Amino acid sequence: MAIMITDECINCGACEPECPNTAIYEGGVEWTWSGGTELTEVDFGDGTIVSGKAPQSPVSNEFYYIVSDKCTECMGFHEEPQCAAVCPVDCCVPDPEHVEEEETLLAKKAWLHAEA
Repeated sequence: MAIMITDECINCGACEPECPNTAIYEGGVEWTWSGGTELTEVDFGDGTIVSGKAPQSPVSNEFYYIVSDKCTECMGFHEEPQCAAVCPVDCCVPDPEHVEEEETLLAKKAWLHAEA
């Protein structure tokens, strides 16, 4: 499952540079698919194609947030989610809304980073 940041976040920013997928953003900051990935465009399979550089709306305006579609729980990079490892208030927790198996997370990593 993806990781989420709870509203206990103190906005310290320790988690952001640790994410290998650039899935963590400061509250109120727009995000992009291409940031930290190899994606130039994203095909949603329903005819919708979005440029990887197109700004996306922030998930939160108040505190740091994780884009669940870019989160791989650091699978293929580290043994544990690095955001959770460095969070001083333990607010980086599994997201029950985005439960994914290891195989799915590794496939997402391969997709994000254009691995064959």
